[in-house]
Amino acid sequence: MTDLLKRVYDPGHFREEGHHLVDLIADHLSSCLTQSEPKVLPWTEPNKNFEDWKQYLLSMPDIDEFWPLSIKETIHIHHPRYMGHQVCPSFPLSGLGEMINGTLNNGSAIYEMGPVSTAMERVVTDWLAQAIGFGLESSGILTSGGSLGNLTALLAARQHQSGYNHWTEGRRDHFHPAILVSSEAHYSIARAVQIMGWGEKGIVKVPLDSGYRTDVNRLEEKYRQATEGGLTVLALAANACSTSTGIYDQLGPMADFCAQHKLWFHIDGAHGGPAALTPRYKHFTAGIEKADSVVIDFHKMMGISALTTAVLFRNGAHSYETFDQQATYLLNDQSEEPWFNSAIRTLECTKNMMGLKVYSILKTYGEQVFIDYVTVCYDLARKFEEVLLASPDFELPYKPESNIVCFRYLAPGKNADSLDALNSAIRQKIMESGKFYIVQTKIGGKVYLRTTLMNPFTSETDMLQLIEEIRVTARSL
Repeated sequence: MTDLLKRVYDPGHFREEGHHLVDLIADHLSSCLTQSEPKVLPWTEPNKNFEDWKQYLLSMPDIDEFWPLSIKETIHIHHPRYMGHQVCPSFPLSGLGEMINGTLNNGSAIYEMGPVSTAMERVVTDWLAQAIGFGLESSGILTSGGSLGNLTALLAARQHQSGYNHWTEGRRDHFHPAILVSSEAHYSIARAVQIMGWGEKGIVKVPLDSGYRTDVNRLEEKYRQATEGGLTVLALAANACSTSTGIYDQLGPMADFCAQHKLWFHIDGAHGGPAALTPRYKHFTAGIEKADSVVIDFHKMMGISALTTAVLFRNGAHSYETFDQQATYLLNDQSEEPWFNSAIRTLECTKNMMGLKVYSILKTYGEQVFIDYVTVCYDLARKFEEVLLASPDFELPYKPESNIVCFRYLAPGKNADSLDALNSAIRQKIMESGKFYIVQTKIGGKVYLRTTLMNPFTSETDMLQLIEEIRVTARSL
């Protein structure tokens, strides 16, 4: 045993560093909430950032300097003026769960490698499945992110809908599977289809209606065109809600269409699925209980640190159809449903203790904390909508439904192309200033600024100051 290894594993050294780091993080959270930290993002050009950290690695080791520098120089998602991507300011207790996960390192592909987190995973996925309206026969698993979650669900759909064992037999001649998707579907849906080998032809896009949701009146037409073109449509994927716009598809009519044509109904609820838990906003998810599979990211609208995604199946038995293989040293035949060996239902073998993080929040605060978080953030979008409607130099493309609000600045005398360039430049300038963090998207071919109000501590004052910052930036350009 070397002296270095003794120090690495020394509990006293860990206790000292752990206490120091928790104090640093708590101070960081305080500075974000009080906005004594003035910048959301301390912008550095990528190549310079790389060179700085490359040189820092070669400098004398000083861990007391390293932790604060790492915190200070990155984006501050807990800052109330972070309004960018769909990453939540995680509940601080979830971070302590990460500490347990990183230290105990219980990879939980099989039960004996993670008995506590495995049992917790079943508890929290059963709870969430039933909370969105599934019955007692439902089941779920946790996996690393919505992209992997969508792929896992669609693999199950392929196996169940193909009419033969697609996993063991592979592709058959004259059988080209396809899926109906919204033209606003997250790119991970198309990526999953292409990973499965269906190609671009296997992605049948359904146009949007005037409300920026999947046009249910075009489903029959697109389904007929696909089948007449030699495709076998296996599934329909819906948005709850769209990543770009925050608009919900009409889940009930889409579920009815799937029932009529015996299709698998999948809902990408990575962002907006948790609205189903809330009394105020659950009407947006009406019909979610009819889905065959639903993906919900705990790290978006449920306050859990990334990556933690639930893949929920209305009929839990379908989750076992995804992979039909044997790894005899891991997956022995069982006389009962082997829910406790997650490797038979996911692509992952070693897996983080995801269940522990969610369970810790449920145990400490109860399910009301999730309801409060979604409700407050969605309420903020209603307030921001009011602020924008009262500002004649801004326009909204639609009425927001979730906590995603798209808008753009209108400069007098500018044509459409000039407005696109101006709004893009405004967004870049504001990001580099670090005063706010917002992103942009395209809607109807036009560039819009896009905010996702993820922080329940964001105030109307923050919104008004963002509006003024945009005006000032526009004038400077």
